[in-house]
Amino acid sequence: MEGRVWKYKDNVDTDVIIPARYLNTIDPEELKLHCMEDLDPEFSNKVQPGDIIVAGNNFGCGSSREHAPIAIKASGISCIVAKSFARIFFRNAINIGLPILEIEEADQIKHGGLLQVDLAKGIVTNLANGKKYQAIIMPPFLQDIFRQKGLIEYVRKSEKIMQLNS
Repeated sequence: MEGRVWKYKDNVDTDVIIPARYLNTIDPEELKLHCMEDLDPEFSNKVQPGDIIVAGNNFGCGSSREHAPIAIKASGISCIVAKSFARIFFRNAINIGLPILEIEEADQIKHGGLLQVDLAKGIVTNLANGKKYQAIIMPPFLQDIFRQKGLIEYVRKSEKIMQLNS
């Protein structure tokens, strides 16, 4: 993955990622129009497919709404890099196949920069200065879920393989 950085600080909560006034839909195309609008009104108009969110600690804290990672993924974000994630957001992102990486030095990455992400190796490279950051590597089964674009497709593929092998 390669994309431009959208940089945010600590404790970006799900109410800011997708405000409650838009929770009357689960349509990703509608949700993406309002992603981050209370924190960053230009986000939905300027984000490009492949861009990467970089944040501080506790990204996705707050309520357990699944709408938040859905809105982010639908907006075209290819990956989120943060110092840490709220656990329920972490799980919801995995479930929908939105790649996430935890990097202690995320605060060193600047807004607008260009990153390259090797999800399998957990390496994030800042293309402006060549600096490499080592993320906590996801176990292979979680990487498979990301490759399958989410838990549902992962389970469907696993069931097909099990049927073929029986």
